[in-house]
Amino acid sequence: MTTGTWAREPTSRGVEMVAQAAARPYWLDRDLRPEPRPRLVGEVTADLLVIGGGLTGLWTAVQAAERDPSRTIVLVERDRIAEHASGRNGGFCAASLTHGLGNGLQRFRDEMPTLLHMGRETLDAIEGTLARLGINADVERTGELDLATTGWQYDALAETAAAGRALGEELVLLDASAARERVDSPMVRGALYDPEVMLIDPAKLAFGLADAAERLGVRIHEETEVLGLSRGPSGHGSSGRVCARTGYGQARAGRVVVATSASRSLVRRLRLYTVPVWDYALMTEPLSDDQLASLGWSGREGLADSGPRFHYFRLTADNRLLFGGWDAPYHFGSDDDPRRAHRPGEWALLGEHLLQMFPQLEGITATHTWGGVIDTCSRFCAFWDTSHDGQVVTAVGFTGLGVGASHFAAATALDLVDGLQTERTALEMVRRKPLPFPPEPVRWAGITVTRQQIARSERRNGRRGAWLTLLDKVGLGFDS
Repeated sequence: MTTGTWAREPTSRGVEMVAQAAARPYWLDRDLRPEPRPRLVGEVTADLLVIGGGLTGLWTAVQAAERDPSRTIVLVERDRIAEHASGRNGGFCAASLTHGLGNGLQRFRDEMPTLLHMGRETLDAIEGTLARLGINADVERTGELDLATTGWQYDALAETAAAGRALGEELVLLDASAARERVDSPMVRGALYDPEVMLIDPAKLAFGLADAAERLGVRIHEETEVLGLSRGPSGHGSSGRVCARTGYGQARAGRVVVATSASRSLVRRLRLYTVPVWDYALMTEPLSDDQLASLGWSGREGLADSGPRFHYFRLTADNRLLFGGWDAPYHFGSDDDPRRAHRPGEWALLGEHLLQMFPQLEGITATHTWGGVIDTCSRFCAFWDTSHDGQVVTAVGFTGLGVGASHFAAATALDLVDGLQTERTALEMVRRKPLPFPPEPVRWAGITVTRQQIARSERRNGRRGAWLTLLDKVGLGFDS
């Protein structure tokens, strides 16, 4: 196999690595997970209803309570706190609000100085809030290294570094030798270091935010699915409120923030704006001191390679290695059947890729493997929608880089639902939505062709080709 080329099929050593792993997210498979809060039964009223118990919903509840301690707030979650994307991501908490500098420059060039500043403020605000509320989420402000595994990827990183420096970003371009001093891998041809990234335990963050929200007076109901939203008088004293109907009752609120990630949108017209794509990951056993030393990874940075299909990987507080990403399958009809989370072939391929990156870890085993859907939109970063005469705001579309951006999305959603004119609400990024995806079967055909062309572009040294170039021009992108 050519150096710098990833295996296309699982191998026996990849299978061996993952074969005995528990098929569930490592972050959620620990004793620290709290008992479920009671589901909502009967009718409750509130000033603000938050729908969704992931990071966006939790940040919304916490920030709303801190902005106005007199406001009554109820949060409902269909399953458990952090059950979905918030409890199975890589824990990369980046300052970027636009899914990377390149994507931001392509879509919001004039606003990028402001968005970069807001992103840094967001990262500082997250760190400060965790300290103020006493939340221990194993935060490590190590930064991130984006690794080039080919020459053309290194050239692309050099262009990003130049663009970032022109905007005042402290991005550091490393050649192959310097990069391998930071990460000892035969795959590495160079790297770009971004200091504005924290690594975090996403489940500890979510559980800590839920506890903090309750201390601030928020009522949380788990195992409570909202079946529909309606507005207007439908009972005594209900005029002007939005009614959220659930399986065993209902919640009425003057304002509602919907933060339901890749789940089917409660606002029908938004259902063409996101598609659920699948992401898979593995977690290894803790590395020994010798294994850790062999990687030369003393800075403990978050790592990602730089192709259009990319891996993300990092160390945990107890020196396990999380390795995920690469492919982003989409299934016809936006199929998000939970059974698709169990894909041994995807995990075995990731195992092989991990050993290509770090052959010195030959023989290591994975303790956990998992998969799940991500709410992907055509611009790869969050967007907002206002409905029900301004009383309902939806924040969605993070495309897998939402740990940090969720804080900003929550603050913006609160501005919008409260009718405030702020620096955030004035942004074109906030005022404008991405292009919707076409309906089926065109959607499936288009995404399938796009994934094939992305794989082809990797084999052609990054050349995009006519199809991908067309999508770039119209702003209807898709990658892993």
